[in-house]
Amino acid sequence: MDAPRGIGTFVVWDYVVFAAMLLISAAIGIYYAFAGGGQQTSKDFLMGARSMTAVPVALSLTASFMSAVTVLGTPSEVYRFGAIFSIFAISYFFVVALSAEVFLPVFYKLGITSTYEYLELRFNKCVRLCGTVLFIVQTILYTGIVIYAPALALNQVTGFDLWGAVVATGVVCTFYCTLGGLKAVVWTDVFQVGIMVAGFASVIIQAAVIQGGISTILRDAYNGGRLNFWNFNPNPLQRHTFWTIVIGGTFTWTSIYGVNQSQVQRYISCKSRFQAKLSLYINLLGLWAILTCSVLCGLALYSRYHDCDPWTDKKVSAPDQLMPYLVLDILQDYPGLPGLFVACAYSGTLSTVSSSINALAAVTVEDLVKPHFRSLSERSLSWISQGMSVLFGALCIGMAALASLMGALLQAAISIFGMIGGPLLGLFALGILVPFANSIGALVGLLAGFIVSLWVGIGAQLYPPLPERTMPLSLETHGCNSTYNVTNWLTTTEMPFSTSAFQVHGAERTPLMDNWYSLSYLYFSTLGTLVTLFMGMLISLTTGGRKQNIDRRFLLTKEDFLSNFDIFKKKKHILSYKSHPIEDGGTDNPAFNHIELNSTDQNGKINGTRL
Repeated sequence: MDAPRGIGTFVVWDYVVFAAMLLISAAIGIYYAFAGGGQQTSKDFLMGARSMTAVPVALSLTASFMSAVTVLGTPSEVYRFGAIFSIFAISYFFVVALSAEVFLPVFYKLGITSTYEYLELRFNKCVRLCGTVLFIVQTILYTGIVIYAPALALNQVTGFDLWGAVVATGVVCTFYCTLGGLKAVVWTDVFQVGIMVAGFASVIIQAAVIQGGISTILRDAYNGGRLNFWNFNPNPLQRHTFWTIVIGGTFTWTSIYGVNQSQVQRYISCKSRFQAKLSLYINLLGLWAILTCSVLCGLALYSRYHDCDPWTDKKVSAPDQLMPYLVLDILQDYPGLPGLFVACAYSGTLSTVSSSINALAAVTVEDLVKPHFRSLSERSLSWISQGMSVLFGALCIGMAALASLMGALLQAAISIFGMIGGPLLGLFALGILVPFANSIGALVGLLAGFIVSLWVGIGAQLYPPLPERTMPLSLETHGCNSTYNVTNWLTTTEMPFSTSAFQVHGAERTPLMDNWYSLSYLYFSTLGTLVTLFMGMLISLTTGGRKQNIDRRFLLTKEDFLSNFDIFKKKKHILSYKSHPIEDGGTDNPAFNHIELNSTDQNGKINGTRL
């Protein structure tokens, strides 16, 4: 191979491709603002009038959690720590199965807009409020990171204007969320998944062409020890092993798929429960596809730079920038393709941010506005939802400014989800799976889980774990035609992973830090969930939880699982979505929302189901 030329820069065509992506997203928003009579009610705006089908919802679910953090973070993760990341394929399977078979049936049969409504039905107002506040804090923090991360990485490699990009994405997102509601969110996501796959594909294909085939890429990866799939070390302190990924990953992602409003809101907006489950299972295929793409990109990165690591060689200043660097390196002869990749990273951002904004608006309206102002008409609620979308869009852009002070991004994002998502998952599991749990137990459990996971999480940010726990693989620079030579490559293994601004330097390592704070970041969520469940059960039993009388609808019952097989018996019954008589108990009744929503509004649509 000849000595690598200097990498390319952004040209006009790249900006054109990027702008086109933003414009199409905005156009979809405008279309759904006026299509079908516009957003008449808050139910239309927040739930797409419960009329979505499985495939677009599945793609939308995939898009939201494949944010730019995935597009930029996963390949560099694979480049530095090896392909063990692909074991996540197994956790994704468990996550989807749990969400579809445990959480979905209960939420769907109750016909709720906000998952936190469930907490009030099952426990009381106070628990619902705690859940809502935690969710709002978590989502705004996370969204800030998601907007800022790609802007930073792309800015440093391509010279793409940093705050211009942050504000542009924030504004476009807020724009189509405010105009088009959930339908616009779902359909822009479908478009953005297409862009993401195209961006990944262009990188993989071109890398394979330049390196001489996928086989060369795999051979290089094998020689560099990057194909480390089998690490069955049960030690919970090691960052990624088979067990931390399968167990920890399952808990972390279930807290996102099973109970996080931005996901649940979309699969509940399906026509029938069958469509809702189907959307989750189709989305599993999407998750696998994106995972495969990003792992392949990571191996391509390694194959291209295995003897000259741009990070150690000071060509890029953070691992997140390796991917844009590769793109400008191999795609520089094709004007427009680097732009496609940037559009791909930003599609990830847009889809995540838009679903977050829509979910935040839904939660605020359902949990904070409706209970206190009962007299509001549907029309004004719809306006309030739109106002909320604007407000949260602005807040998220503000958070992005704050995120510019925080460190290593993929880790930070997942730790936030773990620290807050874990206890919330525990809370919902307590409600759905434990018949004797009561509200006192739920509150104490939530508090305990939250304290424990914050303690570990913040400890790990302050005293990052040592390299023998995170196990980065060696990177070499002896192939670079640069001034410093082979002597330099030893320093790579000692680079601390967390580059957080809050790190405490030069402190003595104590046993507490080496063991408790070095817990794999994937276990934060597991810890929070288990502490919440355990404490909740304990306190509920001691405060007379067995005596209370609970409506069966709020629990997961045998019928919920067995009704999966109704499809073979009475197909007609499930797929027709006319309201069945109320005595039906609602186990397989898609339009089951006679709990609170029997008002016929001016369009003669009854509670969002078109009759």
